[in-house]
Amino acid sequence: MLVLEKASEEERGGNTFFSGGGFRFPYRGIEDIRTVIPDLSDDEIAGIDVGAYTEADMRSDLVRVTEGLAEPALVDQLVGTAFPTVQWMRDLGLRWVLMYGRQAYKVEGKLRFWGGMITEAVGGGSGLSEQLFQAATKHGVEVRYSSKAAGLLSDEHTGRVTGVHVKSPDGFEDIEAAAVVLAAGGFEANAEMRTRYLGSGWELAKVRGTRHNTGDAIQMALQMGAQSFGHWSSAHAVAWDLNAPPTGNRRVGDLYQKHSYPLGVIVNMDGERFVDEGADLRNYTYAKYGREILKQPFGVAFQLFDQQTVSMLRDEYRIREITKGESDTIRGLADALGIDPDGLDRTVEAYNAACQQGTFDPAALDGLSTEGIDPPKSNWALPLNQPPYFGVAVTCGITFTFGGLKIVPTTGQVLDTEERPMPGLYAAGELVGGLFYHNYAGGTGLMAGSVFGRTAGYAAAEAALGARAD
Repeated sequence: MLVLEKASEEERGGNTFFSGGGFRFPYRGIEDIRTVIPDLSDDEIAGIDVGAYTEADMRSDLVRVTEGLAEPALVDQLVGTAFPTVQWMRDLGLRWVLMYGRQAYKVEGKLRFWGGMITEAVGGGSGLSEQLFQAATKHGVEVRYSSKAAGLLSDEHTGRVTGVHVKSPDGFEDIEAAAVVLAAGGFEANAEMRTRYLGSGWELAKVRGTRHNTGDAIQMALQMGAQSFGHWSSAHAVAWDLNAPPTGNRRVGDLYQKHSYPLGVIVNMDGERFVDEGADLRNYTYAKYGREILKQPFGVAFQLFDQQTVSMLRDEYRIREITKGESDTIRGLADALGIDPDGLDRTVEAYNAACQQGTFDPAALDGLSTEGIDPPKSNWALPLNQPPYFGVAVTCGITFTFGGLKIVPTTGQVLDTEERPMPGLYAAGELVGGLFYHNYAGGTGLMAGSVFGRTAGYAAAEAALGARAD
């Protein structure tokens, strides 16, 4: 097997480096988790509550956040084979840990995990990438770096895909293959395609990950007659530090993200709130709120907290590379961050007056909501009244795009515009369309890439062996 890696060896890993490495899969309880993380001690288990996350839960979440548009057959393949895929990856040598710092809060003396995604690869996204490359090398896979597929080869009579046209530092060459798997990201790093498909202003978004996901694999397949599919005008986009670089920084990784916003309030430069920070658990809103930030004046927003929740903020709020402000007063915080002071004063006053009495529980939808303001805050609505106040400035960081190619879910084979499987061509990764619409459930991307990568790999290998036998 030959793998073409558009990036250099130093840049390898694509978006996995810039993700948290989280995996969403169904599990029945702690015993299932122990099969994935067998070194969990009895003492460790005694202090945690992982609950259960059933196949029905996962299916319901995927359908709910995509507004019922997720392709049912893709959902079935993902949900039904997610846990076996994680076990298969474990057998290949990959390792996972519980996400203590991101997916657990201490409630009634125990660390309670929440949101359906509770494990991540050892070392996060970069660790996942490294483990996968090690497994590939161990199994005899050849990797060519700084080599990109520039086009697909095909038999002019049968239309079968027979290889790839490759551009490397040494020039162009054709590589023949009995089967080709396109496993790549979307077009998030292509400013022209973002603007064409996502809309005006998207060329200004920062790219969370690699600069190499420019949609090449999608376009070469479409040129061969593949069928476009999915939500081409939508993407996974998050709150990303205002002064982060245009594309990902390998040293900082995904710590530019700012995902503790349900514990505070979000305002724009005019000091006005524009989303329901507590609409749902963070895992089910963060991928769509980047889009809302991009709509604000100058594409900027501010997350504000007080001393009731500052200690609960995720680790990414404690890095050196953060655009932040602090003050003992709301007006002082506005001055520190560049927010209109009068506007912020009015907003905080109205928000505080709208907060109601109730029990605050950061690990569940606690129903602690506001009344009489728009937008509301549906959960975790604590008044902002305990200084010193802390705020961070964020913009939109795009992770991946949702539109792509249509595949046969059980084989990964690409379909053409007449709904016929294209001989010799398979696909996996973020260039596959039809699974995500409007929104995204945290940890589904890496899980989907793994499930459909394994699915496509098996089918392509069988097809290649059959072609050689012929």
